[in-house]
Amino acid sequence: MDDIIQISTINDFLFWPYSLYAHSIYESFTPKIFHDTYQVVGTIKHKSIDTGTYSSSKRYLKALFVYSEKYGVSGKIDIYDIHTKSLIERKTKVKKLYEGQIMQLYAQYYCMVEMGFAVENLRIHSLIDNKRYKIPLPKKREESRFREILKKMREYDPLKDGFKVSKSKFESCIYSTLCPQKPT
Repeated sequence: MDDIIQISTINDFLFWPYSLYAHSIYESFTPKIFHDTYQVVGTIKHKSIDTGTYSSSKRYLKALFVYSEKYGVSGKIDIYDIHTKSLIERKTKVKKLYEGQIMQLYAQYYCMVEMGFAVENLRIHSLIDNKRYKIPLPKKREESRFREILKKMREYDPLKDGFKVSKSKFESCIYSTLCPQKPT
């Protein structure tokens, strides 16, 4: 596995480690082959960020490529508000905050800080219901957990670590067709 971890895969890995492996198989295919309705809707909602049409205001940096040499992660942020020094990750619908979503935002935060940006606020924005969730800035405990996750991602071996997954995760995973065994 590459040393550089794509920020977007952190959430996938915490959802189901095997999805990291499956994601690498599908990477070369067009998303139409494997994206479910949820992923298609998310891509459509994300288009305004990726194309820079979210806002013409100069206060927002959108779809900025970020990189951290210290942590070996890279990816894109959704929005950085220069005025409020807020880093905002947009999700289609947030029913519950999961560790993967928060760690993904922390990865973006660490990249931004390393690149010289002042980040004072972290938010996850749920687009469907227009709710914003304030995420505390990471402290030592969160940084330690973040490093632990990155280490596990770099060391993950599906043949050695197995394919264990809960039935509910299996049923909601777009990569389930690649799983060598169904959960019992």
